[in-house]
Amino acid sequence: MRLLLKRNIPIFLLLLCAIANSLQAQNVGRKLTTIQNSGNQSNVTYDSQGRMIKRSSGKDSLQRRDENADSITIYYRYFDSTRLRSIDSSINDFNTRFPMPWQYRYLGNYGTAAQSLLFNPLMKAGFDPGFHQYDIYKFTPENTRFYQTTRPYTELGYLLGSNAEQLINVVHTQNRQSNFNFSIEYRFSNSPGILKTQNASQNNFRFTSHYQTLNKRYEFFLVYISNKSASSENGGLQDKAKLNSLALNDPYELETRLGQPGALSRNPFNTTVNTGNIYKESSILFRHHYDIGSRDSLVLDSVTIQLFYPRLRGEHTLRYSSNSFNFLDLYPDSSRYLKYFNYTVQGKTVSFKDVWRNFTNEFSLISFPDKKNQSQFLKVGIAVQNISGDFDTVASTRFYNVYGLGEYRNRTRNQLWDIEANGQLYFTGRNTGDYAAFISMKRVLGKKLGNLTLGFQNVNRSPSFILNPLSRFPVTTQGSFAKENTIRLFAQYENPRNAWKLGAEYFAVTNYMYFDSFFTAKQEAALFNVLHLSAEKKFRLSKNWNWYTEIHVQQTTGQPPLNLPLLLTRNRIAFEGNFYTNLFLSTGIEIRYNTNYNADEYSPLVGQYFYQNTSTLSNRPDINAYVNFRIKSFKGFFRVENLNTLNPGEGFKFNKLNFVTRDTPYTGLWIRFGLWWTFVN
Repeated sequence: MRLLLKRNIPIFLLLLCAIANSLQAQNVGRKLTTIQNSGNQSNVTYDSQGRMIKRSSGKDSLQRRDENADSITIYYRYFDSTRLRSIDSSINDFNTRFPMPWQYRYLGNYGTAAQSLLFNPLMKAGFDPGFHQYDIYKFTPENTRFYQTTRPYTELGYLLGSNAEQLINVVHTQNRQSNFNFSIEYRFSNSPGILKTQNASQNNFRFTSHYQTLNKRYEFFLVYISNKSASSENGGLQDKAKLNSLALNDPYELETRLGQPGALSRNPFNTTVNTGNIYKESSILFRHHYDIGSRDSLVLDSVTIQLFYPRLRGEHTLRYSSNSFNFLDLYPDSSRYLKYFNYTVQGKTVSFKDVWRNFTNEFSLISFPDKKNQSQFLKVGIAVQNISGDFDTVASTRFYNVYGLGEYRNRTRNQLWDIEANGQLYFTGRNTGDYAAFISMKRVLGKKLGNLTLGFQNVNRSPSFILNPLSRFPVTTQGSFAKENTIRLFAQYENPRNAWKLGAEYFAVTNYMYFDSFFTAKQEAALFNVLHLSAEKKFRLSKNWNWYTEIHVQQTTGQPPLNLPLLLTRNRIAFEGNFYTNLFLSTGIEIRYNTNYNADEYSPLVGQYFYQNTSTLSNRPDINAYVNFRIKSFKGFFRVENLNTLNPGEGFKFNKLNFVTRDTPYTGLWIRFGLWWTFVN
């Protein structure tokens, strides 16, 4: 069954689309759901609940390009959310287009193992394989968008960087009918890096479909996702001191701890990994529901729109995922493995591989107390999860989980309150006793005062499976591990009128699980705390000059095995404005800085960052210059990064490199040029 599902996923997607089109054709003839006197509906728009209403006079803020000949009304919402959002056309921050957040660090080049500089524990109950260094690059159900658009919409993006770094992004969405939408998204990146055995590529594909019958009773959401991370691992430089005596100012000539020694060809189109990690994921999510409720109608001039208000909903969600985690070295040097990692190579190659398949069925009942507010509901359900794992050809395992879930949401019709509470409890199975609880309350205080959000989160989770002896990855553990428990309290105050935001997070962690060497995992049983304070502000310096600042302060108590920079900040001083009618420009300097700290090291063989307290990173601030612009639907981004690597003592050389770990440097001077173009068909 699993093999048939895996091999026939494309056929399955086409079949669902065909079924949806067939249902659409059947529903058109039904009198109760027919839009009477259909014609030009340009006077129709949508309210905050996604219902059609009469468009107000004046220009619609969601329209793009020419209003009459080539206009579009488009919005989207994330999976498992009812909040409608519009397309972001801003250009003042490159990181809204670049998949890597500014507060993350990676192993020298895009696509390699990434880690947040802010405390970011895994807040997820239940089964976890244990590999998260490429999570930031992945498509997930949580960051999936479901669109509603009046015309086909396409976005093309291309970024070219130094050393032939490239990033390609394609998004297309369209409504075949007003109640049936599909979208396709593809993203590919490839970065050869500046060191040997450092090439990395990320390959992501996502297909979504959303259909609702014309009588509004039945609805389905389909998400298919494929992620592939292929990242070579070099373990760092054998002798970083040689960076100061490079013949051609090219670190590629230096020897690394992993990978073939000697001269290797640098191929910008190479995605082959001979030494490193190859992670693959395929997943499909299908959610559908049937509603019981009451009907109504809305008359707009010559158009009558049939409405339906659900009161009780039966919902079923099916999730299937297949994950493969593989480290391999086709040409290992046993002496270097022993010298740098204290690992004895057995055989002609090195390979560790875990494969997981996860099949979950979830059944829920949802009640809507206020028939005209679908953003207020109460949900209860139960799920059965079947998991199987294969570890090379050596061993396999099968187990299950049964968990209950509950959720309450209420975004009031006056938009003043937004309350969300949800929880999971694992009743039986391998992860019995795991639970997750979350609640947040947002209150709009007024146009002048802004809004305030308060929240609480508590997660009790089992150790990741990579710590289990069945895993083929060579992890050394000492005894059994208890469940990790993390409590998070958070608050955020935002004032859009004055362009500033304040935030605070407080963590209380017990039984903290971590790595403290290349292969050794440990647990800190004692309670420790982490306090994180943040502030963001836009200062208007003059008519066209603005200063954007973001500041994060972190502090731990209890002497935990956790190192964080005390201060992390990003500042942008930008010249911005609207010039020559259609030209929007933002250009300036961006500076990122974090205080010195004992940064985690990285273990390439098990894919984990690990704690160390013997080496301190003292990096210069990262300095980047940029020019961002938009002309109608065309956006361009040009950046000159790492100006801080300039070494005045050696003329015009940019060889004063910062480091991500004690033996792995960042790049020198780096240039990126990106284009994003949107089309309305």
